[in-house]
Amino acid sequence: MTAKIFLLILLFAAHPHPYALVNGDTTLIKTTCKNTKYYSLCFSSLKSDPSSPNADPKGLAVIMVGIGMTNATSTSSYLSSKLLSPSNNTTLKRVLKECADKYTYAGDALQASVQDLETEVYDYAYMHITAAKDYPNACHNAFKRYSDLVYPPELALREKGLRHICDVALGIIDNLNW
Repeated sequence: MTAKIFLLILLFAAHPHPYALVNGDTTLIKTTCKNTKYYSLCFSSLKSDPSSPNADPKGLAVIMVGIGMTNATSTSSYLSSKLLSPSNNTTLKRVLKECADKYTYAGDALQASVQDLETEVYDYAYMHITAAKDYPNACHNAFKRYSDLVYPPELALREKGLRHICDVALGIIDNLNW
């Protein structure tokens, strides 16, 4: 339940427009999302984006990647803000910095995938999205290296959200004509 609430918050944070709930091309969105791992996330994300009515399947992939970029960027900012809180725990600060960097790299990889999608180099887009999906895992592993550090539940939710968004984007790309 908490994960669903987080994903809804993430979606509305990514689309703060007063007209965020628009009538996209429901048939294309449904057809596209049926081929992904997380139908509900895919459908609600694409349906709520104001650019989806005019998007083809490649455009829908770009929309999902954009949502992933928003997630990665907001998570990096969240982690960077945690670095500013007063703490003498240098290990925690080092791990938070490493994690913020990983989410920045994830955003960069997603940005690269948008360029790949635009030029229809789908194998590279797939590779970049897969890398973006894995960067949060490196953050999680950084916490595991230190027994006195606990992986924050908020970060675990954000990690899961980015992984799911990337899985949806990968599912859409799987169905593009390579």
